[in-house]
Amino acid sequence: MATAPTPVSHPSSPVPSLAAVPTPAHEPSTRWLLGILLVVALLPRLVVFFLNENLYGDAVVRTELAERWLREPHLITAYGDGAYQFGPLHLYLVGVALSVFDREVAGRVVSLLFGVLSVVPLFALTRRLFGWREGVVAGLAFAAWGMHLQFSTTAGSEAVSLFFMLAAFALYAEAVDENRFAPLFQAALMLNLACALRYDAWMYIPLLCVALVFSSQDKVAALTRAVGFGLACLPFPLLWMQGNELMHGDPFFPVKAVEDFHRNWVLSSAGSGAAIGWRVQQLFFWPGVALLTLSPGVALLGMVGMVKAWKARPDTRWLVAAAVVPTAYFTFRAVVLLNFVPLGRFTVTQLVVLPVFVAFGFAALVGSKGEGLRKAVVGVTAVLAVALPVAMGLFTFHAEGRLQDSLRPVSPTSTNPVPVMRVADFVKEQVAAKGGAVALDDDPSYMDLQVAFFSGLPEERIARVRWDTFRKRLAEARPEVLVRFDQGSLVKDPGVKLEGRTLTLDGVGYEEVEGFIAPLHVYRRRE
Repeated sequence: MATAPTPVSHPSSPVPSLAAVPTPAHEPSTRWLLGILLVVALLPRLVVFFLNENLYGDAVVRTELAERWLREPHLITAYGDGAYQFGPLHLYLVGVALSVFDREVAGRVVSLLFGVLSVVPLFALTRRLFGWREGVVAGLAFAAWGMHLQFSTTAGSEAVSLFFMLAAFALYAEAVDENRFAPLFQAALMLNLACALRYDAWMYIPLLCVALVFSSQDKVAALTRAVGFGLACLPFPLLWMQGNELMHGDPFFPVKAVEDFHRNWVLSSAGSGAAIGWRVQQLFFWPGVALLTLSPGVALLGMVGMVKAWKARPDTRWLVAAAVVPTAYFTFRAVVLLNFVPLGRFTVTQLVVLPVFVAFGFAALVGSKGEGLRKAVVGVTAVLAVALPVAMGLFTFHAEGRLQDSLRPVSPTSTNPVPVMRVADFVKEQVAAKGGAVALDDDPSYMDLQVAFFSGLPEERIARVRWDTFRKRLAEARPEVLVRFDQGSLVKDPGVKLEGRTLTLDGVGYEEVEGFIAPLHVYRRRE
């Protein structure tokens, strides 16, 4: 991601310059600028790090799988080899962190490290395309990005994957700008690592290859670069496909498993009818998440900048396409095909492109206007960029309600439902601390995973209805506490009988404990 000392000259553009004052003859020290941006990105993430809890992004499942890998380290080669629908690289990283940190912190530390470091390739990318001041603006907008604050402080893979995607973009821009192979192969390496983290990174291989074909007037050189880059991007995808072919008989087994999950999810969310309302909601999902999480000022300026850059700066079209094409693809699947459910965390690689174009969009809109208007736009944009995530974070922090639940996945703060944590704390204090065991019902919204994770109990001391080892664990651990969910499947078990506040499981009686809120119920075994 090395960058030239000064921005490369580009064809004259009708877009006004960013500022009314002339550009300084000498750029400030890049190390100094990056140091400031790293501190600015770190500070808000440190604040929410001590407030947040693992909830979304399969954070607890990823941590538990990483614990299994750490107990038996090996090269994960397929879906059924320990990674399931997740990228194996993330499990390695969290597994290594688990050798140093507590399970509730390890994955979050990994996310924090890569989340903060992401400002480096973002600055390098923006600086190369537009200049150092534009790079600073992009870094500041990124530092305040509320949704990324959550991703950087919980144990999902979004922050880690985004670092490698930004690194790939920055190196790719360097390769195209300087017409060199070395940074292009480095970009391919970064993309391999991103593909080992999340499947949505795979689509960027053909997308960036096609962009390379149109990157130069010399078509032979452009095609040569595209073929070389494409081949360099294939090692991990090919090895992963081979592993799944050998284990499951299908090289695309993990992808199909994820697709089936989303297809069933759509049926449960949108129904089988026309689902007009659901389709309309998904149509505006990506721009809606941008406006809500990046703030209206940053999002709108970034969108304007992308439109203007497409016309005035052909050298940036590949980056615009990197944001627009995946957005259009996922939107088409959600709106027309009805086989995909978009989530805020799925938008991160596309939305991170918007800060790159914020300063360019500002120049296009008000660069030639009066100083008062320019200052007003900057002020309003800056205030909204900070105030909106702060307000959303406070609104959703340990708060229950339909609106809070809707905003929590994209809020800076991620906290589990209070009733869930109350049960988890009880099990941790009354069972785990005394060397006991628990029987755990399943929950349609997967809150049983949260109870198990935060209880602090090892796997062998939890008999989970969700697992096919439920009866085996039940016989071995003889749990003295049982946790039931109102919508769980435990009561449907032929060995279970529920009468008032008494539950009998395989002939063993349990009495309900006072002080817990539905849909959770806690029972203690009769002596």
